[in-house]
Amino acid sequence: MEDNKNNISEKNINTDKYEKTQNNTNQDSQTKENNTLNSQQQDNNTQDKPHKRRVRYKGTHPRTFAEKYKEHNPEKYKDTVEKVISKGSTPAGMHISIMVKEILDFLEIKPGQKGLDATLGYGGHTSKMLEKLEGKGHVYGLDIDPIEIEKTKKRLKDKGFGEDIFTGVNINFKDIDKVAEKYGPFDFVLADLGVSSMQIDNPERGFTYKYEGPLDLRLNPNQGISAAERINSISLDELEGMLIENSDEPYAYEIAKTVVEERRKNKIETTTQLKDIVEKALVYLPKKEKEEAVKKSCARTFQALRIDVNNEFEVLYEFLEKLPNILAPNGRVAILTFHSGEDRLVKKSFKTLKKQGIYSDVARDVIRPGKAECNRNPRAKSTKMRWAIKNNL
Repeated sequence: MEDNKNNISEKNINTDKYEKTQNNTNQDSQTKENNTLNSQQQDNNTQDKPHKRRVRYKGTHPRTFAEKYKEHNPEKYKDTVEKVISKGSTPAGMHISIMVKEILDFLEIKPGQKGLDATLGYGGHTSKMLEKLEGKGHVYGLDIDPIEIEKTKKRLKDKGFGEDIFTGVNINFKDIDKVAEKYGPFDFVLADLGVSSMQIDNPERGFTYKYEGPLDLRLNPNQGISAAERINSISLDELEGMLIENSDEPYAYEIAKTVVEERRKNKIETTTQLKDIVEKALVYLPKKEKEEAVKKSCARTFQALRIDVNNEFEVLYEFLEKLPNILAPNGRVAILTFHSGEDRLVKKSFKTLKKQGIYSDVARDVIRPGKAECNRNPRAKSTKMRWAIKNNL
């Protein structure tokens, strides 16, 4: 009887062991099956989202804007970016802020204040102004470029400047009155005029004669007419006048005449076409001075066209007119200009409003970047800074 009980117990034990083993085996099989399905699903997802390879290039160094992938990622490739800057160049897709110390010294930003960067761009000046707030206050950044403003908002957010302290607004800075209605008045304002390096260096935006690209030159590619449309329809006299007024071009007539002659043969649609036309217009110059003269005239021609298609002088005039009304009492404004036309408008406005008692003080002379900064960033050479302080009423 005892033996039978033992046999039954052993059988029960063996049965339990068998069932546990089977369960474990089934669980292992299920796990393997799930892993296989997950793996297949991942493979399918990978197939749905093909891996984006970086642009390949010939030789040992990248040459074009698209090939310079390391320069497009300054956070990841700091050494490469610093090396490019140390050589006096601007990394592709990046903008080096100019006269940061001089601007901050003048604005005297304090925690809790409210400020406006009227020309956000890459966000270099903005990030330094935000640091001065020490987490208290707010900076509003304006930019007409719908492409670059989204990149900059992300860049600033990644640095820790969220919506609690920074707000980006996709709007032309001539509309500062609309911004002030909602967010103003402002204790400090900065306007860094001109085009950012990441716009100039990107061939797809058509801002420079140095690279082949569509002749566009619009800060907002979704608004207005392109430079190509403008240059193919403008009269000789009007084009000559534009080149003189917008960039003080000494060969304005020769360039305008050649443009009109060449567009009769073929429409001018690319940056290279316009560059070749300028070169053809100056073919009569002595060989020794021609190369440098062509470079300078190309830069001035592109500048004149850019100012025209973006209505830059009209926009600046409107901004300067509305500026006192958006400033808080004792509010401070600093403006960086990059050519004589802009500087003349700023100087005249500040001087007139000082006489009227609207500004309590203005810069008597322009402030320029130091030699070390110009060596480090050659694009700073033409910069002029002017400032004004609103009265305390």
